[in-house]
Amino acid sequence: MIRSHGVLAILWLAYFALHSCFAASTIKAKVAKHWPRIFRRYRLLYNASAVMLLVPVLVYMKTIDTVMVWEWSGWPRWIADGLAIGAIGLFFWSTRYYDMKAFMGLTSGEPATMPRLALSPLHRHVRHPWYFLALIIIWTRDMDSAFLVSAILMTGYFWLGSKLEERKLVGEFGPVYDEYIKRVPGLIPWPGRYLTKEQVDSMVSAQHGDAHQSR
Repeated sequence: MIRSHGVLAILWLAYFALHSCFAASTIKAKVAKHWPRIFRRYRLLYNASAVMLLVPVLVYMKTIDTVMVWEWSGWPRWIADGLAIGAIGLFFWSTRYYDMKAFMGLTSGEPATMPRLALSPLHRHVRHPWYFLALIIIWTRDMDSAFLVSAILMTGYFWLGSKLEERKLVGEFGPVYDEYIKRVPGLIPWPGRYLTKEQVDSMVSAQHGDAHQSR
């Protein structure tokens, strides 16, 4: 059992490595230079490969022997399921604040204009709301040993991925995003650490003004 769980961990790490590699700016730049036609659909291909590469990991996870770590029952089950349903609902509600066509790769290429900072209502409370909602869904499920290994690795990847993503965002948005990092927690909302709508509007206006001056 230990060996099979070790193989599962390796599969997850390989998946995370490939996922991060394909998202790297250097890889995208090379594809844009050498295969411009492919680059026009890079985001769509990236999303499709993320799904396809995930399939063998999930299949293997279902085939190995596991032991149950915990299983919700009674009123804790209602709470766990309620939190998961709430997280799913918030996810779909939050999509109205994203360009979902661009996110899913249904538009061609990369945006030609300079990036503009956009903060949804959830971003006022946590810098990576989709990661936070995913963590709620993951950790409110019944947990066998294989899923526990997967949950720990996914949580670690969300944390590391958020840090790598923020390095890019600081490069794009500069001091404004640095200030945002200082004032809003990364993965888990925290009492007293949030931005009001007025503070967000001021921050976004400042970033847009800086972008206009830099052109």
